[in-house]
Amino acid sequence: MKAKALKDLSRCAVHTITTKPWPIETAIERYVEAGFGGITVWRDTLKNRDIAKVGKHITDSGMKTAALVRSGFFAYETPDERAKAFADNRLAIKEADMLGAPMVVLVCGAKPGQSLETSRDQIKEGIEAILPHAEAHNVKLAIEPLHPMYADDRSAINTLESANEMAEHFDSEYVGVAVDVYHLWWDPNLKREILRCGKNGNLLAFHVCDWKTPTEDLLLDRGLMGEGCIRIREIRSWVEQAGFKGFNEVEIFSSKYWNQNQDDWLQQIKEAYLKHV
Repeated sequence: MKAKALKDLSRCAVHTITTKPWPIETAIERYVEAGFGGITVWRDTLKNRDIAKVGKHITDSGMKTAALVRSGFFAYETPDERAKAFADNRLAIKEADMLGAPMVVLVCGAKPGQSLETSRDQIKEGIEAILPHAEAHNVKLAIEPLHPMYADDRSAINTLESANEMAEHFDSEYVGVAVDVYHLWWDPNLKREILRCGKNGNLLAFHVCDWKTPTEDLLLDRGLMGEGCIRIREIRSWVEQAGFKGFNEVEIFSSKYWNQNQDDWLQQIKEAYLKHV
């Protein structure tokens, strides 16, 4: 099954981190003007703002909010860290509800010097603790597996298989998975696990960008779609084969692109999405 070329931007949502220099108000206006159908809001853009008003601004613009990013970071060394993590996750869920976002993306966490098994147990404990809060606010939790290079301090969930296992453990409509090509493109079992995720009703989100060669910074040098080695359209075909009908979310961390004129950068995103996604 091959993915058909996309003819418009109605199923594309841009993460606010992709145009990091813009305040949320500017991002909303520019994304709408460019024709994007959705926006994925990062929590830092909501600081010192009336979140409900931001949500209304998005709705009134004609766009939809794909998700709120990010929460998680459940791995801890002390009871105080545990309590803070749980409290922040509950706050993120409340913010998503106020914003009108259907889900919160979870970067699950890890601790250097602590076994990955221990971190995974703490992640499971953390999701279990906040799940009733998510249900009460009608906000889903999307577990995002991260590339193994982040296993030291960002996430002990590093394959789609492990994310699937975690979601299946909870067997809840409020716990699912976010698939990001940057983190998962290398996995030889990717197609199988995407189909598994969809079969179980756990495929909540799909993120796109590219992997540059050489990569100058493993965090802040993601590529624009088409300038790297990820077979994005093929992966999109697997996601759609799995039944996914949500947004294709553009999420690019890049010091290079953040230093460019952001209007020009958004136009590049638009053209690359239509050509390569």
